[in-house]
Amino acid sequence: MHIDQTIQQMARDARQAAGVVNRCAADQKNQALTAMADLLAQQADTVFQENRKDLKRAQAANLSGAMVDRLTVTGKTIAAMAGGLREVAAYPDPVGTMGETRVRPNGLRVSKMRIPLGVIGIIYESRPNVTIDAAGLCLKSGNAVILRGGSEALHTNRVLAAIIGQALESVGLPPQAVQLISTNDRSAINALLAQDEFVDLIIPRGGEGLIRFVVENSRIPVLKHYKGVCHVFVDHTAELQMAERICYNAKVQRPGVCNAMETLLVHEQVARDFLPAMARRFETAGVTLRGCPQTRAILADISPASDADWAQEYLDLILAVKVVADMEAAMDHIARYGSNHTEAIVTSDFARAHRFVREVDASVVLVNASTRFNDGGQLGLGAEMGISTSKLHAFGPMGIQELTTQKFVVLGDGQVRE
Repeated sequence: MHIDQTIQQMARDARQAAGVVNRCAADQKNQALTAMADLLAQQADTVFQENRKDLKRAQAANLSGAMVDRLTVTGKTIAAMAGGLREVAAYPDPVGTMGETRVRPNGLRVSKMRIPLGVIGIIYESRPNVTIDAAGLCLKSGNAVILRGGSEALHTNRVLAAIIGQALESVGLPPQAVQLISTNDRSAINALLAQDEFVDLIIPRGGEGLIRFVVENSRIPVLKHYKGVCHVFVDHTAELQMAERICYNAKVQRPGVCNAMETLLVHEQVARDFLPAMARRFETAGVTLRGCPQTRAILADISPASDADWAQEYLDLILAVKVVADMEAAMDHIARYGSNHTEAIVTSDFARAHRFVREVDASVVLVNASTRFNDGGQLGLGAEMGISTSKLHAFGPMGIQELTTQKFVVLGDGQVRE
C-alpha cells in the first residue's frame, strides 16, 4: 500500500477508535494506563535492548550530546514514564464534566460539558518518553492519537508502541486508539498533515525547523512552540545567594531542554556584586559565557555577545549575559527577544514581582524560582504533551484539560424562540 493510503487508513481507524475511547468509562481508561505502566516495568529489558540500537545509530551519525541525552532510556526513564502513567490514571477524568450553569430569563439552563478533541497527531524528535506521555494523556482525555517519532528513536518507539497496544487490548480497548507511524519515510509527515477529514489537531515537538515545517505544510490546526529563549532577571532587590542558586539550576540542571535559561539579565546596581561569584560557579560547570560590554567590563575574560546571541536557543552550556539599567530595560529585552515560553524574576519586592508577572508575555512567569519548573509534572498536571506558546487554545504546559474542549449544553422545558 502506498504511504499516503497507509496514513489515510490509520487516520480513518483512529477516528473510529476515538469514538470508542470517548464513550468508555473512566475506570476502563485507568485500567489501560495502569496496564501500560505494568508492562513497561515487565518489558524494561526489551526496551533497553531496542534503545541501544538507536543509541548506536545516533553515535554513528554523530548526533549532538543534547540529542543523545533526549534519546537515552535508562531505568530512571522507565520509572518516570510508568510513574507518569499512574499519576495520570489517578487524576479526575475531565470528559463529561459540567461547568457552571447559568439560567436565562426564559428558564433555559446553559452550561458547558468538557469533551475530547477527537484525533490528535503528534510529530516529535528524539525523546521516546513522548510516546508514552502522549498515549497516556490522549487516552485519559478521551482522544485517539497518531504518533510520528523521529527516525533516530525508531526501534525504541516501536517497542513502546507494542506495549501500549498490548495494554489497550488487555482491557478491551481498540489498539488503533494509539498508533505509531513506524517508517522513516519523511513523506509520511506530509501525508499525516493532509488528513484534515479525520485528524483534529497536530502537536509538533522538536526543533524550530521541524515545527516551522509542520506549520507551513499542515491543513490541520497546529498547537506549537518554536523555541524556548528563556530569561532570568536578577533585580537589584534580589537576595543574591538565592539568585545564584536559581540561575545555576536554570542553566545547568539540564541545558538541552526548552525551559533552560538562555539569557541572564542583571540589574546594573547589583551586577558587580553578583556576576563574579555567579561566573565562577558557572565555570565549574563548564558554562561558556557571552556578555554585553557592561558585563565584560566586570568579567573581562568572557567572549562578547553578538546581536544574534540574544535570540539564540543554545540548548547547551552556553549563556548570554546582559547588564540592564532597570526592570523596564529587562522587560523590553524580553519583549524583543523572548519566545513567550518561560520568564523569571528574582526579587524581594512584591510590587516589582507583581508588575513583572502582569506585563511579561510568557506561558509561565516565575518569581524567585528556576525556569526549569515550566513542566507539566512540576506544575501538578502529571505528564504533559508539550508546552504551547501559541495561546489558541492552550498556553503553557499541555496536560489532560488542554487536550479537551467544551460544548454548550442547553436544558429547556419546552421553550421556543419568539
